[in-house]
Amino acid sequence: MKTTATITFFLFLSVLFSRYGWSQTAPKYSNEFLNIGVGARSFGMSHSTVASVRGVTATYWNPAALTQLKYPVNLGLMHSEYFAGLSQYDYGTVALKPDEKSSLAISFIRFGVDNIPNTLELIDGDGNIRFDRIKSFSVADYAVWFSYARKLPLQGLSIGGNAKIIRRMGGDFARAWGFGIDLAAHYQWEKWQFGVMARDITTTVNSWTYYTDELSEVFELTGNMIPESSTEVTLPKLIMGASHDFRLTEKFGVLAEVNLDLTTDGKRNVLLKGDPFSIDPHAGLEFHYQQLIFLRAGVGNIQKEVEGGSHLTLQPNMGLGIAYKRVTVDYALTDLGNISAAGYSHVFSLTFSLEPKPVKPN
Repeated sequence: MKTTATITFFLFLSVLFSRYGWSQTAPKYSNEFLNIGVGARSFGMSHSTVASVRGVTATYWNPAALTQLKYPVNLGLMHSEYFAGLSQYDYGTVALKPDEKSSLAISFIRFGVDNIPNTLELIDGDGNIRFDRIKSFSVADYAVWFSYARKLPLQGLSIGGNAKIIRRMGGDFARAWGFGIDLAAHYQWEKWQFGVMARDITTTVNSWTYYTDELSEVFELTGNMIPESSTEVTLPKLIMGASHDFRLTEKFGVLAEVNLDLTTDGKRNVLLKGDPFSIDPHAGLEFHYQQLIFLRAGVGNIQKEVEGGSHLTLQPNMGLGIAYKRVTVDYALTDLGNISAAGYSHVFSLTFSLEPKPVKPN
């Protein structure tokens, strides 16, 4: 416990010093596509899984927990659509466990909108409308990251991290490259689990390049400023969580987890807001029957609204899962961003192992 507290303390100091190493004008919500989340289990529990995450989705939520994988080769896939199918979100990962003490993985995310009409050439030089001149383009964000985790001599304690490469594309008009690092720790003591995830611990910098030759005339006519090449900074975020698995009967149990998200980019509309730090709490429950059937619920996105009188609003989520041998199928009913007009979103994810035999301890 003392070692875990020490690691948490130093992670917090790293976040604090990184925060003040950059200008106070760093934008909020940079690289937001990386905050959507992966795995229907986590969606159903309102993203409250940094301590109890299991399987390959640990590459996203807490890479240190990859040491709990049971099989040498593990795969995970997720697909979801948002805003009435307008945008597509895909996630995939391959995780390997070469021995009992370490694990490594490679993962990817793509979040994009495709087939956007480009009408810049709709009217030809003679003023005629030419629909055959309409082209299409995509706006997409990509991330690839490499994960590594290892058990420490203290029983139950693991550490891990991610090295992320980010590619963002706005058709042929804008491109960006980015790089960042995450650090994490996971500790298990009897039925308790504790997790710490420090995202973008070194800050993540995206370098943008704009190609505005086609747009310069339109920008000038409309009085818009022509964008110039620039950098975009994603400030650190610290996620802390604790979970406990309660045994109700011989076959039934319930796992409860509480998470705190500490952001460092200024005041946000969350339950505990401040400048530069804000804290967003969320919690989830997972009822399980013989670790075969799972029923989940969670609450998050707790905000204080002032319209019509001061009151709190929150976002409920729910889900279920089935795990049979080496295959797990999860489903979640969730409302991304609490956008009531968009309705609830359906999220499915699949994880499975290629090897029938578990890894043998050294």
